[in-house]
Amino acid sequence: MRALLLVLDSVGVGEAPDAAEYGDAGANTLGHILEKYPDLRLPHLYSLGLGEILDSTGRARLRRARQHAPPGSTESRPTNAAVPASFGRMRERSAGKDTTTGHWEIAGVVLEEPFATFERFPASLVREIERASGVSFLGNYARSGTEILHELGEEHLRTGRPILYTSADSVLQIAAHEKVMAVERLYEICRAARAIADRHRIGRVIARPFLGEPGTFRRTSKRHDFSLAPPRTVLDSLGERQIEVLGVGKISDIFAGRGVAESFPTASNRDGMRRIEKLWRERKEGLIFANLVDFDMLFGHRRDVAGYAGALREFDEWLGRFLPFVQPNDLVIITADHGNDPTFTGTDHTREEVPLLVLDGQTSRDLGTRRTFADVAATLAEFFSLPTAWPVGASFLAR
Repeated sequence: MRALLLVLDSVGVGEAPDAAEYGDAGANTLGHILEKYPDLRLPHLYSLGLGEILDSTGRARLRRARQHAPPGSTESRPTNAAVPASFGRMRERSAGKDTTTGHWEIAGVVLEEPFATFERFPASLVREIERASGVSFLGNYARSGTEILHELGEEHLRTGRPILYTSADSVLQIAAHEKVMAVERLYEICRAARAIADRHRIGRVIARPFLGEPGTFRRTSKRHDFSLAPPRTVLDSLGERQIEVLGVGKISDIFAGRGVAESFPTASNRDGMRRIEKLWRERKEGLIFANLVDFDMLFGHRRDVAGYAGALREFDEWLGRFLPFVQPNDLVIITADHGNDPTFTGTDHTREEVPLLVLDGQTSRDLGTRRTFADVAATLAEFFSLPTAWPVGASFLAR
């Protein structure tokens, strides 16, 4: 039994019913990208049913693409003709719109209380971390990662003091130049911060190493997330049955290593796709749980519509090469954890429904709008024949 659970980080498909409560009324990550780039071709995603789950804007764009596609091309065929895939949308039940909340719900945990967010961390919290780690911080306010380096990077080089900042997400981030502070030392500081942040319900402590000179600072791939340990998830249940879970990208970080047998960190979407393909060829059983973060980190938060569109095109091209290696008895689930509309105001995630594309060797089905991301966990429990059904969510397998 072999499965791939692939999270396209932040690829939302339109506002959730409660989006206004989060200040996100009108957000639509994929729909607005298609409005800005009507010639964006995603034939392999559409062949799996993406066009059926988009809003009216997305469906209109799909119709135009089919009208102008050359005879015999993927986009000129009826949806789902190429591969028998099922399609739907998923609606988050947990409170929040962050990476940790989304992934935990996908793995079967629904949070009634959101993680804490801050515009500025309490002075008492900062002092406690400074005492525990033996440093004095710069910053302590909400900024994007690129802006904070522009504002405080030069002072960091001069003083050696690490930079503390946050965002609208539930994160405590600490940045340091790799030539000023060894990466392992930065990790030590973050571990000390993690132990303290647990008491404040902060979802993630993130180490943000960077390089370069003033005006050309750039964050490196040595980022590391130190997450709050999750409650029991379906990953734990799989491991107890000796079903190996392989984490690609930041999956192990998000789950604090819980339930993940092996972790394969990645430097980019492209690196992640290569890793998925390699593991898929090598392993004939178990679950590959992967996150492709560039959509969110490089393009959503930075409101880079062109970059986001290019990343979607690159993923679709890779998907076309990968699909022929999916066998009828395999399970492949492609989804997302939240939205991050690059056309929207601010730089925060957006509260959206997410796509659900499923290959399970069965006929194509409309899976409708699922009431919780935890339906994925219930589906994995059924697919891998766990002794008891997952208590949250409903499986969408047609068995």
